[in-house]
Amino acid sequence: MGANLDIKVRHLTRVEGHGDIVVNMRDGVLEKAQLDIVEAPRYFEAMLKGRSFHEAAIITSRICGICSLGHQITSLKATEQALGLEVSAQTVLLRKLLIHGATIQSNVLHAYFLAAPDFLGQGSVFPLVASHPEVVKRALRMKRLANDIGDVVSGRAVHPITPVPGGFTRIPTAHELQELKRRLQQEMVPDFLATVETMKALAGAIPDFTRETEFISLRCDDEYALYDGDICSTDTGRVPDSEYRRMTNEYVVPHSTSKHARANRSSFMVGALARWNNNHDKLCPTSLAAAAELGLQPGCHNPYLNTIAQVVEAGHCALDAVAIIDRLLGDGLKDEIPNQEPTRYGTGIAATEVPRGILYHEYTYDRQGRVAAANCIIPTGQNLANIDDDMKKLVPEVIGQTKAEITLKLEMLVRAYDPCISCSVHLLDVNFIE
Repeated sequence: MGANLDIKVRHLTRVEGHGDIVVNMRDGVLEKAQLDIVEAPRYFEAMLKGRSFHEAAIITSRICGICSLGHQITSLKATEQALGLEVSAQTVLLRKLLIHGATIQSNVLHAYFLAAPDFLGQGSVFPLVASHPEVVKRALRMKRLANDIGDVVSGRAVHPITPVPGGFTRIPTAHELQELKRRLQQEMVPDFLATVETMKALAGAIPDFTRETEFISLRCDDEYALYDGDICSTDTGRVPDSEYRRMTNEYVVPHSTSKHARANRSSFMVGALARWNNNHDKLCPTSLAAAAELGLQPGCHNPYLNTIAQVVEAGHCALDAVAIIDRLLGDGLKDEIPNQEPTRYGTGIAATEVPRGILYHEYTYDRQGRVAAANCIIPTGQNLANIDDDMKKLVPEVIGQTKAEITLKLEMLVRAYDPCISCSVHLLDVNFIE
């Protein structure tokens, strides 16, 4: 007789939002292996209808307290495209600086506080405060500096207030940017290098698991694509962001209040590992050296190494943030008035890389500059089908282990994707049938 297995993890810990792991195997036949999303749905697209273009980014930043900046920037870009609002080179550089800060703080939060406890056999980060105080202090220091980039450039670290359609209501001073540069060089970069050493010491605890899948991210010719670019698939190549719907193909499943997505296969992955696989040639030498030290190779298909990819790109973001500040200071800061005079009214589509993957916003505006229709496709929703497919391959491979060991590997798998579940729930009604 084959193996029997029943696993039910209710409200998985160390992820944002509520999800349950469910696995059933009978007589060696896997009947179910999936992540049930049980978070209550939220209706941000409906909230946007009838709202002025001045309000859209303010509302959508509230989708998430972790990725608020990513939603806000993507919202602004979609609005500007729909209304024909051109922005200055300075505005683009400041936005890229903000994205770097948001990426660093989120990646550091995940690597140190959500993933690292698994590598050390702990249930949370709190025991590490006593056993590894300097490491925890380093993580807090890195996160604080990343948040300070948001404070300086956008008015505050969560739900920014100075980025608006067409520009910024306040430009940071030269002194503020110089101080950020000093701290990035003297604090963040050394802390990043120390983080690489820490993760190298912990890498042996990362499960050895691979499943070939499709990876999707932004890709552009002249930089590591976070702010802008084409949609790039490891299977099918590049398409413009206007074709995002055929690259996501959302659909409903009965075990999730979040939609799932597919592109060329039954599932695909977005996030830091996808960005690494599509854009590693655009990373700075320091990050490429870190990847080599950590054993991260191009064409990696181990989803557990998404955490390592997050660490690698955090270093790139820190060093590129210094380069952006140099450009801003070299060009001379200009106190620009935001361009908020529409030249047309129509539909705008924007794609931005947020920490958990590629994010899409699409808005249609009426002649009064009010939202007539909106669509937001969230990275976590795009990853859910891939998580389920990973589970279906993983469970038979580890069935000889104890139930506790299998459960831990499943929990670590979900956490490796760094899901932001509250962002992703968009369904109107789901009927759960057991």
